Amino acid sequence: MDNLFVLKFGGNAIRGKEAMMRLSSEIAQMLNDGAKIVLVHGGGPEISEEMERRGLVPKKVAGIRVTDEAGLEVAEKVLSNLNKDVVSCLQEAGVQAIGMPGYHCTLCVKKAPVEAVEDGKKVTVDVGLVGEVSECDPTTLLDLLENGIVPVIYPIGKDSLGKKLNVNADTMVAGIAASLPCREMITITDVPGILMDVKDPASKLDKVDLKKIDELIGTGVISGGMIPKVEACRKAILAGVGTVRMVNGTDPECIVADVMKEGNVHGTVIVR
Repeated sequence: MDNLFVLKFGGNAIRGKEAMMRLSSEIAQMLNDGAKIVLVHGGGPEISEEMERRGLVPKKVAGIRVTDEAGLEVAEKVLSNLNKDVVSCLQEAGVQAIGMPGYHCTLCVKKAPVEAVEDGKKVTVDVGLVGEVSECDPTTLLDLLENGIVPVIYPIGKDSLGKKLNVNADTMVAGIAASLPCREMITITDVPGILMDVKDPASKLDKVDLKKIDELIGTGVISGGMIPKVEACRKAILAGVGTVRMVNGTDPECIVADVMKEGNVHGTVIVR
């Protein structure tokens, strides 16, 4: 499958029916041009909003959502509903799509406690019912792709005992993409790519490797909310994905369809 692309988006980049229809139309265009597509989505902002509606307090440590039983129930409900909406938009755009939870193709393990800094001190925090992908069996996904169907996956996993776990969408997509013969993994964010100057879109880097990313983090060019975005890309590369591309989901001109064009410089391409 030379033209297999694994796409991932979250609620900060694609939100609401209008934005989802725009992405769906571009996916339809890519399929018409011969691509095969697997789509993974998150829903962090929507999960936080639903938790607050229920009187629960969202908490994150080192960018990871701390998840208890109540939080897991909210995450699964919100992500499942979002998944139905995404599939509906794709079908409206003429795309055959089937939604599913991540545990239909992955096996996860509970994430180990993470180190964080609180009040100036290093602490180790158990993030609860949070999972990481340990294995992915792509058989179902490949069967769907062969039949022209787009699998649409939301990041709820299960461990070997069947216990459900909340998985970060970036973690889920890295595990899935690494198991597939994909040409490229595309992470749809709310920025044009990696910028040398955050105020200047023209300063976008077309291509970087992991060593350059380390340099840019060290010098502060990559900072703040951009760090978890590039670390998610790094995770995918280290998991075995050859090329990861970061593109802008809020771009009114084009989100992903341009990546099919020869010599395109859409977004920032990250390689090992």
